[in-house]
Amino acid sequence: YVPGHAPHPVSDPQGHMHGQQHEAVEALTAQNWQSSETYLYGIDLFNHGFYWEAHEAWESLWHAAGRKGEMADFLKGLIKLAAAAVKVREGNLSGIQRHTARGKQLLSSVSREIHCGLKIEQLIDQAESIFSQAQSCNGAQPELLLDVVLALVFA
Repeated sequence: YVPGHAPHPVSDPQGHMHGQQHEAVEALTAQNWQSSETYLYGIDLFNHGFYWEAHEAWESLWHAAGRKGEMADFLKGLIKLAAAAVKVREGNLSGIQRHTARGKQLLSSVSREIHCGLKIEQLIDQAESIFSQAQSCNGAQPELLLDVVLALVFA
């Protein structure tokens, strides 16, 4: 979904997620991330260019995390990367800059090098990549697939 280019997925009856019920999700932990369907689905969505939908998946986990603390900050950092990618598609440079800066700040607060299978430094670099790719775009790019992939590390 890209705002202004398609019906809103939830609120518009023509939206692709309209009428779907959101199930309660189990809180994400450093121990259960490999079995968290919502978390892993969000990564798949992001990697396939469904940035708004990835944001929605991770937001449900952010709420389950209580919206505070290191796990919540990690999830909010991912949400901000997805939001920045949506802003790239909209051609909104100030939104891209705001979301990537906040995403980097949140991810930098994570105390582990690898958190829930993702390398934190790599995520911060990818925020930079989103911003630099956006600067080469002229206006809205609703179909743009960013050259950013979230690669999981299974240790």
